[in-house]
Amino acid sequence: MIDRSVPLKKAGANYQACCPFHSEKTPSFTVSPTKQFYHCFGCGAHGTAIGFLMEHSGQSFPEAVETLARDAGLEVPHTERPGEREERKVSQDLSETLLAAAKFYRAQLKEAPAAIDYLKRRGLTGVVAAHFGIGYAPPGWQNLAAAFASYDDPALDAAGLVIAGDNGKRYDRFRDRIMFPIHDNRGRVIGFGGRVLDSGEPKYLNSPETAVFSKGRELYGLYLARNAIRDAGRVVVVEGYMDVVALAQHGIGYAVATLGTSTTATHAQKLLRLSDAVVFCFDGDAAGRKAAWRALESVLPVLADGKEARFLFLPDGEDPDDFVRRRGKDAFERALDAALPLSQYLLAELSAQHSPTTAEGRAALVAAAKPYVGQIGAPILGTLLRRQLAELAGLPEAQLGSLLASGPAGGAAGRRDPSPRGGRAAGPARRPPSLLRELLQGLVLEPSLARRHDLPRIDEPGLEAAAWNAVLEHCMSGTTEATTAGIVQHFADSAHAQAIAAVLALAADQALPADQVEVQVLAAAQKLRRAEGQRELHALLSQPLSSLSAEERESLTERLKAGRNDGPAAR
Repeated sequence: MIDRSVPLKKAGANYQACCPFHSEKTPSFTVSPTKQFYHCFGCGAHGTAIGFLMEHSGQSFPEAVETLARDAGLEVPHTERPGEREERKVSQDLSETLLAAAKFYRAQLKEAPAAIDYLKRRGLTGVVAAHFGIGYAPPGWQNLAAAFASYDDPALDAAGLVIAGDNGKRYDRFRDRIMFPIHDNRGRVIGFGGRVLDSGEPKYLNSPETAVFSKGRELYGLYLARNAIRDAGRVVVVEGYMDVVALAQHGIGYAVATLGTSTTATHAQKLLRLSDAVVFCFDGDAAGRKAAWRALESVLPVLADGKEARFLFLPDGEDPDDFVRRRGKDAFERALDAALPLSQYLLAELSAQHSPTTAEGRAALVAAAKPYVGQIGAPILGTLLRRQLAELAGLPEAQLGSLLASGPAGGAAGRRDPSPRGGRAAGPARRPPSLLRELLQGLVLEPSLARRHDLPRIDEPGLEAAAWNAVLEHCMSGTTEATTAGIVQHFADSAHAQAIAAVLALAADQALPADQVEVQVLAAAQKLRRAEGQRELHALLSQPLSSLSAEERESLTERLKAGRNDGPAAR
């Protein structure tokens, strides 16, 4: 399936190619036919056949499943909820209606000298205008009557193209405007944005929410920018359609725009799935800074370690269109390179509101930062940000951690046991990460081990331990046996995706046979149990014998006997 899009070459047990998700000259994209997953050692892209279709072809999950089933000569069974068939029919009708309108607007542009002159004055060529499918809605009230057999067709209302007035008179929503078609991730027209030719209001007019269009989910230009985003390794978010088109005209094809609404978490997720770096570019005025802060709030929960968000504020009175026309591509890209990282922007804004020059200001700064720090979904970034905040507030990092914690101060690792003996209250010591990686790698490669052997859960903090427990539970709970590809797909958008990708990347290099994987997992599990037994023994020995219960004494006796039988290593 992947070979149809990316020509693959045999490389040992696997196949290799130059990665389709970023620009490279030396192949680092590996496909494992036995484990049914792909991984790029250059950009970290990974997944299954379903994931490849979703990321590379822009298909939704159901569409990717349908594609694979069709290629295999199978039919996907459907359990339709009431009304679902009717909804699909409505969606299809709207798509056809909107496509017909887009063709009409494009044809009208050729007959509109004033609109063509406006685009030329904005520096656009016919090639770029055609690439974006730009059109023109003429002045007048019922121009679309020439494009459709019946102007009274309810589909025109449902598509947001026609408005029915209070007196029942119908008229076109878009009049005397440059028309920008909005596409979904499959390239279908789902709505329009219309810009006035002069200084009229509103400057931009968008399609209303419909069965196929939601402003909170879609981004203008994203479908057309996908390849440029992968090549550039970043995506720029701007506020207007003309900004996107003007940047593309100057060779910056990796820009997208929100659709008259603030950046949402859904927008952020879409962008971060497509690129590791997102730059939000706004005007430097109060409105621009307000939009940037809302974008920050949307990005915080979905940001992962290895991904970054930056913020660029242009000089007052300039938008990206003005900036790139006056200064050129190189100057704009230098500005992007110098954009503020999310962590720096967050702390700078909070410090501006709560000056850390006094004790009161530092207290207010910590209080203001608390809800934002708590939302950060990237554990490493969160740790580093808390360290920076501690330096600003003049507090020890551990003390700041307890102040930021929503529950008992500091969590299990930070609490001190009030009892004089301590026992096991300090929590389990961290095991060597390599042991956890061996366990996780083995289970992902051979999921059947979860049902064939009694594998332990790991009761300790850490990304690898959490991923191990989650994968183990997934392998045990299903009605059918889990597979490597199924695990990758199941955890694709979870907090465990990075840990799973890391062990699969190692596995692609090692090419471990199944029997060796089983030996590796069982040996690691045995080490875990032995270490756990040693900790429990030491916990019992650290307490006075008189304080132990009868059950604890019996356990201590049995463990000491077992230790003698095991030899010096156990004593």
